[in-house]
Amino acid sequence: MAKQGEAVPEGGSEAVVEDGSAGVGGEHADVAAMSYEQARDELVGLVARLENGQVGLEESMSLWQRGEVLATHCSQWLDRAEARITADD
Repeated sequence: MAKQGEAVPEGGSEAVVEDGSAGVGGEHADVAAMSYEQARDELVGLVARLENGQVGLEESMSLWQRGEVLATHCSQWLDRAEARITADD
């Protein structure tokens, strides 16, 4: 996953926007509308499929890319929740 300001290799599905968050575009645009729980549950399922080792290389790459988007979404959601909690202190 590219960090803030890093370029994504050609063919990569991630875009880094001004605030450093991963852009959710194209085939992963649905992730932006997911709740934390929905994204986490899908991510857990993807990890299980990858760990199973029964998917081909092409599908593994696709699952990995979606997993990166889901993980970023979850991380950003948790960061926002933490900021709200600490702002109330």
